[in-house]
Amino acid sequence: MRVTIAQINTTNGDYEGNTERIIRAIEQAKREKSDLVVFPEVCVQGYTSLDWFLDPDIARSALRPLERIIPVTEGITAIVGTVRPTGESNGRKLFNSAAVIRNRELLGFADKTLLPEYDVFDDPRYFEPARERRLFEIDGTPVGIAICEDFWNDKTFWRERLYDEDPTDELIRMGARLLVAINASPFNKGKMGIRCAMVTHRARLAHLPVVFVNLVGGNDGIIFDGASLVVDQHGETILQAPPFEEFIGTVDLDSGVRHERCLTGDDIETVHQALVLGIRDYARKNRFERVVIGISGGIDSAVVAALACEAVGPENVLGVMMPSPFSSRGSVEDARELGRRLGMETRLHPISEAFEVLVRELNLKRPTRGGESLAAENLQSRLRGCILMTISNAEGRLLLSTGNKSELALGYCTLYGDTNGGLAVLGDVLKTEVYALAHHINRERELIPRAIIEKRPSAELAPDQFDDQSLPPYDKLDPILKLYFEQRATPEEIIAAGNDARLVYDVLNRVESPANEFKRRQLPPTLIISRNAIGIGRRRPVTHRYRRVME
Repeated sequence: MRVTIAQINTTNGDYEGNTERIIRAIEQAKREKSDLVVFPEVCVQGYTSLDWFLDPDIARSALRPLERIIPVTEGITAIVGTVRPTGESNGRKLFNSAAVIRNRELLGFADKTLLPEYDVFDDPRYFEPARERRLFEIDGTPVGIAICEDFWNDKTFWRERLYDEDPTDELIRMGARLLVAINASPFNKGKMGIRCAMVTHRARLAHLPVVFVNLVGGNDGIIFDGASLVVDQHGETILQAPPFEEFIGTVDLDSGVRHERCLTGDDIETVHQALVLGIRDYARKNRFERVVIGISGGIDSAVVAALACEAVGPENVLGVMMPSPFSSRGSVEDARELGRRLGMETRLHPISEAFEVLVRELNLKRPTRGGESLAAENLQSRLRGCILMTISNAEGRLLLSTGNKSELALGYCTLYGDTNGGLAVLGDVLKTEVYALAHHINRERELIPRAIIEKRPSAELAPDQFDDQSLPPYDKLDPILKLYFEQRATPEEIIAAGNDARLVYDVLNRVESPANEFKRRQLPPTLIISRNAIGIGRRRPVTHRYRRVME
């Protein structure tokens, strides 16, 4: 069988645009003499449409786009991810489905059984589980279709499973000779390698070819990396789609030609690509052509500026320098040099005069050392936020927030100041990873000045103020945060990994404090590159009195 994988980039609610992408891919598959073309999960409506799936209008119009898709399938079979109405008055009103269309005829639907409700997923809120399972015969081959989570519960691969049922195993027992898995599987560090291992393991064990197609593109903070693959019955990868870009490719299942790449997705280049795609799609899909960033001469804003220039072009990036009475001369010079090297526009808007006026007007104590007058320190950040939001408003630019995960986790940020923005680019990137990104960006030439990378991090909101006066060293802090967020490790497990016990409890209590949760609740959408990230994938109350105590 000749198969085409259609790794397309969809937009939530853009039925017209998504349908056009589907039709173009079908036409290309036909030109390439393909027998079967496979699309990602819910690619018609957009998988991250959230509570739109509760809207009665969505249920009523769910199948309307298929009326345009069905007529173009002459001579080919298409498997298209969509939602469809259950037709029942009780329960959820939609199934998460794969429409199977062959030669201008809708053969039927395969519905999703396992509905995830962890991390960024909330399928049981919107969908009913499948009520039956069936195979579809395509060119004489019984094909089993699994929708995302239905493929991810192999008891021979996972040590721990979330469900007793394995729909894919049932399809194999029913006599499937080809497995098709359609997915909207978000990017996390290392997840590409896990997917590849899972798919090849299943294929090798069942001695069946697997067509695994994943969504690509950014929708709000969730980034889908694609990296679709086709594996033959021996578990050999015969086609690997590139990550972070649309891809339509065709392969013969019996080609016997091994594709050399099986992506791991755990390196800094992959994080780099994910963030660039996240910025580009968030701007494009929200109709922003230009962006604005506050550049301080520090590493966080420098990395965001470099990523933004790559995502939307340096001619569309504005860096704004806003020195206060406590900003070093070097910071302004470094920021200006960064703009020159990146080729982006920079502007200087000092805030010293406005700061002094407001300090007097509000009868604030002027900082003479860090922490002595937090209101006056934070006033500087809020003045900068005001300037940046005004430029955004006046010029139609998307404001990119520059705070990193290490600082946001411990509340080392100013609400309505440096947390302002339309998109938090580094909100899921630890400070040590920010440094790694800076070095990676400089791998061919020094785009980010060495002086920015090597300087001692400082908010510069008071004389002689530095991050390490308020935060643990980042090389001690980040391993704790990584275990806590990404692996949901207990304090005992984090300590057992070699971290200081007192530091662990101090860090976790700072992360979980109501004041810091209150700040994070008001962050802009955050580009997600890991599991259980700050934002939609992590849900904690603001109001609480829980505190971790060492035994």
